[in-house]
Amino acid sequence: MDILLTKVIQIFLLPPGNVILLMLLGYILARRFPFTGKFLVFSGFTLLVLLSTPLVANFNAGLLEGDRALTSKDLHYLNAQAIVILAGGRNIDAPEYGGQDTLSKATLERVRYGAWLQRQLHLPLLVTGGTVFASEHSGEAQLMRDTLQKDYGVPVRWVESESRNTWENARLSAAILKPAGVQRIYLVTTAFHMPRARMAFEANGLEVIPAPTGFMGQRGDAPLLMEFLPSIEALRNNYFVLHELLGIAWYKLRY
Repeated sequence: MDILLTKVIQIFLLPPGNVILLMLLGYILARRFPFTGKFLVFSGFTLLVLLSTPLVANFNAGLLEGDRALTSKDLHYLNAQAIVILAGGRNIDAPEYGGQDTLSKATLERVRYGAWLQRQLHLPLLVTGGTVFASEHSGEAQLMRDTLQKDYGVPVRWVESESRNTWENARLSAAILKPAGVQRIYLVTTAFHMPRARMAFEANGLEVIPAPTGFMGQRGDAPLLMEFLPSIEALRNNYFVLHELLGIAWYKLRY
C-alpha cells in the first residue's frame, strides 16, 4: 500500500501531472480570482515549455550526473569484491517474445554495461530487483540473470528478487553480500540514478565505487538551435531528474 501511495503522489508532483494540476487549478480559480487564475495557467504553460526544452533537461541532468564514467585506469587501480547491477524496469508480456516478460531499455542498458565490466574485472555479480506490486511475474533480477547468462555468457552469483525500490535494493543486497565477506562494490546503474543509489547502498554499510552508464546530459552533435526547441525526450529526461531529486529528499526524510 505504501508503494501504491508513493506512486500516486508522484503523478501529481512530476510532469506532466504537476503541469496539468497547476493549469487546472488556474482554470478553476479564474472566474473568482482572474489574476491568480491566469497567473497559474501561464505558470503551468511556462513550466511545460521549460521542461520540454533540451537545454534545460541537459542542465538539470548535469546536477545528478556528477559521477564520471570509469576509465581503463580506474579499473586497474580501483579494487572491489563484487559488481552489483540494479534493475530499472521490465516490459510485461512482450509480444515479440511470445508474451514473456523482458528487460526494459533502462535495465538492458545497465545489464550490458555490467556484463562488459564483469569481463574486464572477473568479479562475481549480484543482480537486484523484484516486482513493484505483488504479481505472478518473476522478479526483475531473475530476468537480468537469464539475460546475462544466456545472451552475454556472464555468470551471476547472487540474485536478489524481493526489492521494490532502490532502498530495498540496497538493504537486501547488503544482507546477501556482507555474510559473503563483500564490503566494497562496483555499483552499476543509470548515471542520473547514481546519487540516490549510492546514498542507499552506503547507508546500508557498503563501500561504493560508482559505475554509471546511460548518461543523458550530453548535447551530442545536433545543431545548437535544437537545444531551444521543445522535445518529448527533454520532457522525459526532466521527469527522471525531478523524480530522482524528490527521491533523494524522501530517502533523507524517511530513512
